[in-house]
Amino acid sequence: MRRVVTGGATLAGSQARPVPISVTPYESAEGMRMGATGWRARVLLASVALTAAGGPAQAQKSADTLRVVWWDQIVNVNPYHNQLRAGLVVAHQAFDGLVYRDPTDFALKPALATSWKYLDPTTIRFELRRGVVFHDDSPFTADDVIYTINTALTDKEVSVISNYSWIASVDKIDDFTVDIHTKKIFPAALQFLAMVTPIIPKAYRERVGSDAYDKLPVGAGPYKITKVDGVNQIEMERFEGYYKDAPKPRPAISKLVIHEVVDATTAQNEIVGGRADWTWNILPDNMSRLAALPFLKTEAAETMRVNFLNMDAAGRTGAENPLTKQKVRQAIAYAIDRQSIARNLMQGGSRVPDAPCFFTQLGCDSDAAAKYPYDPAKAKALLAEAGYPNGFETEIVSFLLPVFEGATQNYLKAVGITAKISHLQVQSVLQRSSAGTTPIDFTNWGSYSINDVSAFLPNFFSGSQDSGFSTSDLAHDPEVTALIKAAGATTDLDERKKNYSAAIRRITDQVYMLPMFTGVAFYAYRKELSFQPWADEVPRYYLSHWN
Repeated sequence: MRRVVTGGATLAGSQARPVPISVTPYESAEGMRMGATGWRARVLLASVALTAAGGPAQAQKSADTLRVVWWDQIVNVNPYHNQLRAGLVVAHQAFDGLVYRDPTDFALKPALATSWKYLDPTTIRFELRRGVVFHDDSPFTADDVIYTINTALTDKEVSVISNYSWIASVDKIDDFTVDIHTKKIFPAALQFLAMVTPIIPKAYRERVGSDAYDKLPVGAGPYKITKVDGVNQIEMERFEGYYKDAPKPRPAISKLVIHEVVDATTAQNEIVGGRADWTWNILPDNMSRLAALPFLKTEAAETMRVNFLNMDAAGRTGAENPLTKQKVRQAIAYAIDRQSIARNLMQGGSRVPDAPCFFTQLGCDSDAAAKYPYDPAKAKALLAEAGYPNGFETEIVSFLLPVFEGATQNYLKAVGITAKISHLQVQSVLQRSSAGTTPIDFTNWGSYSINDVSAFLPNFFSGSQDSGFSTSDLAHDPEVTALIKAAGATTDLDERKKNYSAAIRRITDQVYMLPMFTGVAFYAYRKELSFQPWADEVPRYYLSHWN
């Protein structure tokens, strides 16, 4: 879903719908109002000044350099050692995997493997492409595939082990043939190989060592990483030795410079001031003002990312935690006007999923999900039935924009639930969740853009105290766990869908997880740049060009 953004919207607060009035990066409601006013003034003044001056410095078209700015800071650019979306974006420019997934129709196509076939339900044979070299000019062979997968399976620093835990082993048949064995039937294997399994060069990594490799990784993708400056800047150049017949085209733009900043306001100032050509994750309420600048184009595109509340139904924060009661969790679902948050705060075409997954993912059965329309009176009645007629106190731990946290907090307050907001960095949120000290997580999951429910639900309903995934299971429901495992253990499409539907029915009936709204990627870039956003939330700079 792609839209050109021509205006912004805010949602006025009221007793019936107690929502903060503007999208701004501040903690308190008063801070949000003052911060919004200040930001509007700064952007409008900048707009007037820049328009009067004929716009900022020209884009780097003449230097054939695309200057990207974003407010993610990648501590480790090794794609196996970070779980940030920005890290995945970098990986797709600089690395290739065995399989390529076309962003247009999600079709799987040959990349470093020219073909594949199932020898049996748990063995996939890959014929590898000949004549490929990595960025260090070392040749690509089966040894690199073996090394990559074995490293992913044994390296304790791998960030998301669930991306590879389905692999049992890999065997070398000859220099250009490998067999990958899965632990059990795993229907989404090719999707994971396409999206999160970039191939790394054995000879180079063993020669320089893992620490040096992390600081300047080498792949076989269309761009070559040439410089990494801590968490401040990443530079890439077009790889002139990129292999023929690759599914990714040879980049039209020869250089990429990614500047990493600490917040959204700084990123927006960079694009407004002419020091960058492309940015994203803009605050939604600022889109219309950026769109008014004559040298910029703005776009919004819904992504596969789902924002949700994950509730401590298992009582990890204490057996007396009210969230262990089904009626309390249902009350929370009825108390929040998720449609208004999606429409007026997230904006850009955001939707509210009924099921805890993205609409297009295989197995994501919205019809099976219990429905919770906004109904504060019903929420209050359920709280009273659960033994909390006067509400209770709890905590929401989140790394999302404060406006979403504040809106949720206000809706809960209106039915008697006082929720303290703990706004933390991503890693701190994950650490607290794994430690079992979080009553409610307000977080999101992009499934690594894999269009299958197996990339979503198992990460949150594994059945263990700490699954080793990025977020722990807060429900510990053996019925849900069994259904999800059964859905992932067969290639029978009808059987998979049946089990996922049953799991979704129980998850939503129990409200272990409450889907809030889908993510939207907000982009701003120079009008001289041709750029296409994709629903899988992976900007592909190698497809961009200067007009």
